[in-house]
Amino acid sequence: MSLLAFDIGGTSVKYAIWDEDRLKEKGSFLTPESWEELKSQLLHVKEKFEINYILSGVAFSAPGAINQIERQIEGVSEVPYIHFFPIYDELEKVFGLPVSFENDANSAGLAEIWRGAATDKSNVLFVVLGTGIGGAIIVDGEIQHGHHQLGGEFGFMLLDGERTFSELGTAVAMARRYAKRMNIPTNKVSGEEVFQLAEKGDTIAQEEVQKFFHYLVRGLYNLAYSFDPEVLLLGGGVSNKPDLIEKINEEMDALFSRLRVPPYRPVVELCHFKNDANLIGAIYNFMQKHEMID
Repeated sequence: MSLLAFDIGGTSVKYAIWDEDRLKEKGSFLTPESWEELKSQLLHVKEKFEINYILSGVAFSAPGAINQIERQIEGVSEVPYIHFFPIYDELEKVFGLPVSFENDANSAGLAEIWRGAATDKSNVLFVVLGTGIGGAIIVDGEIQHGHHQLGGEFGFMLLDGERTFSELGTAVAMARRYAKRMNIPTNKVSGEEVFQLAEKGDTIAQEEVQKFFHYLVRGLYNLAYSFDPEVLLLGGGVSNKPDLIEKINEEMDALFSRLRVPPYRPVVELCHFKNDANLIGAIYNFMQKHEMID
């Protein structure tokens, strides 16, 4: 059995074959400007692989709110033309194969439950720290989509007045704050560069790094006490920072030293998968939907 997997992103579309229990022949192409172009490219990839593989289905990871009942993608994303039409039906007609869809953050969370850092756990929050903050809620090994398909949209939480978790608790937001204070264009400095400047003694950078951990830990604290998961798994670009968990624990220690709370300390760990997470999670979602998991 072989499955074809696609991960649709705002910049590129990744793909791979799942065969012999692993990803093979990974590749990508730039995200097209239109739905017709995307369909053509997807079909081209499928036709290329079916020369050497017998395909049983096509698994997708995609942005937006995936409505599994209506079989369409709702919400908004950086790929606007994939929303609000019967995308499942259209692609199944194009491919001649069954398809499945799951939200990209949910897919990454499923990968961790299936083969990653949470294989021995059933109740997990997966928090993706990117330009904004998203994630997945996994209870008894299943994604919790929510009534409006918005389960896991942690970035909308309010942390400081009317400012959201996404506005305050990301490395991207940290870099924007630093740029504003230094009176430089926001596109001239990255979160990684602000971390480096802080390590070199830049006091403004140090202040903004401290704010980043302040808001990140408060967001994680709120999630931990709202959902009581076994573990909070962190993904996204900033999860590559070597001392991220150490710094989070230091800020968590400082917070707990000032609060009177129940004796439960949130467990925060890094995800296992990086660039392949969405593809692997999409495969697992397809297998779940088509009862291919023992």
